[in-house]
Amino acid sequence: MSLLPLDLPPSDPRQRLKARGAAHNPVGRFEPYARLVESDGWDIPEEEQLLRTEVSIERPRSVITRNSSPDVPFDRSINAYRGCEHGCIYCFARPSHGYLGLSAGLDFETRLVARPEAPEVLERELARPGYTVAPIAMGTNTDPYQPLEAKMGITRRLLQVLSAHNHPVTLVTRGAGVLRDLDLLADLAARNLVHVGVSVTTLDDDLARKMEPRAPAPATRIRMIRELARAGVPVRVMAAPMIPGLTDHALEAILTEARRAGARAAGMLVLRLPHEVAPLFADWLERHFPARAERVLGAIAALRGGKLNDPRFKTRMTGEGVEADLLAQRYAVACRRLGFQRSLGPLDCTGFAVPPRVGDQLELF
Repeated sequence: MSLLPLDLPPSDPRQRLKARGAAHNPVGRFEPYARLVESDGWDIPEEEQLLRTEVSIERPRSVITRNSSPDVPFDRSINAYRGCEHGCIYCFARPSHGYLGLSAGLDFETRLVARPEAPEVLERELARPGYTVAPIAMGTNTDPYQPLEAKMGITRRLLQVLSAHNHPVTLVTRGAGVLRDLDLLADLAARNLVHVGVSVTTLDDDLARKMEPRAPAPATRIRMIRELARAGVPVRVMAAPMIPGLTDHALEAILTEARRAGARAAGMLVLRLPHEVAPLFADWLERHFPARAERVLGAIAALRGGKLNDPRFKTRMTGEGVEADLLAQRYAVACRRLGFQRSLGPLDCTGFAVPPRVGDQLELF
């Protein structure tokens, strides 16, 4: 039985796609109606238009998102942007665009939402009397250093707020823009207030261009690790996601290159294909690797109980079964051989304090 999902709408022939991961815009799972592009019978050629990125502004009432998932090591996070122009075809965050009434396909890559007032909102939330400190995670849904950050600078201002409050933060990114903020990150690291994770999914430039069309090349990500480490920033390489039958063969090579560059710890996650991501990823395989598509999907299903996705806690990040166990053993052996630390250690939560503002009454003692 074929594992290739066949429920994607036709692509729009009027759109010219350049460096995009998805080729379709399937309707979100919460939408009652679907839109289809149909020929009207008139043989009049329509001008093809390049699909460009659009940005809208959101003014949030709160920016700290709480979670109680047993699969992640944090209970709170901040996302400066919704959607991500990197366009990684496998991104598990794509379905989150459905909450905006947008598609997990091309909309996720091209119709972005920025939150420029997020730093001011964060200041208010940290100043609340009942706030208790714990590391805030950034980059958990969309990349804080996607291309839009170069123009908007929201992530940098969020880091400045956290630094002023002596608040610990963890970052996960594949965006080279993180090097712009080496000054901030080095200062936070000197106070044991930051860990940075750099995602490296492959060392193959051609595969990376197809799979992550607007993300930095693999060599650039290794350079990011090197420069962060030289600045004294604790770095973890994230070999994630590993795609069975497509990228998993490179696991040891990725870990080796990252260790040479200065990564202190490592992480590894198996590909997840929730909701709309499964048909988008299958379509991408058919377009770029037609001879391997069925084999790759079969390898994914072998880790997911015969399905393309398993949303259960505990197993959704790792998969299960013989193949998942072998991948985990390979990862463990490589980490021991390369001398990776088990963790980057706890961040300092003891120095948190709300800085005085102009007009505040100072304490006498």
